[in-house]
Amino acid sequence: MSANIYPRVTIAFCTQCKWLLRAAYFAQELLSTFSTSLGEVSLQPSTGGTFVVTIQNDKDSEPKVLWDRKEDGGFPETKVLKQKVRDVVDPGRGLGHVDGKKEAVKAGEAEEGTPLAGEMDGKKENVLLVGEKGPACEPGEKCEDCQ
Repeated sequence: MSANIYPRVTIAFCTQCKWLLRAAYFAQELLSTFSTSLGEVSLQPSTGGTFVVTIQNDKDSEPKVLWDRKEDGGFPETKVLKQKVRDVVDPGRGLGHVDGKKEAVKAGEAEEGTPLAGEMDGKKENVLLVGEKGPACEPGEKCEDCQ
C-alpha cells in the first residue's frame, strides 16, 4: 500500500444524528471540484453531534479545522467549504461561480446580451456568468437546458 498523498480532508460526522449523507455530499462536492488537487477525502464516524471538517496539508503538520458545527454554528454552505479548502490547497485558484461574478462583470465590461449571475428567470440552477455557455448552447443563444 502506498503512502498517503496530501492534502487530506477529513469529515468527522455524528452517526447518532444520522449525518452520513450530509458528510458524503460534502465529500463528493470536494472531490468533484478539486479532483487531483486533493490526496484524500475521508469520512470519519463519530458521536455527540460532531460535524468537523479538517484539512492536513502534509503528513508532518497538524490538521487545520476548516469547519466545526459547534463553533461555527450549523453546517457550512457548500461554496464556503470549497473556498476554505481552496484557500489551503491553491489560494490563487478561481472557483468560477462559487467566487461570484467575474472581474469583467465588476468592471462593467459584460458583453451585451450575455446573462449575468442571477438574471435568468430567477432560477439559481440556470445562472450563467459572463463568458460561460450552457451545456449545449452557442454564445448569444439559449439551448433547451438554459431555458
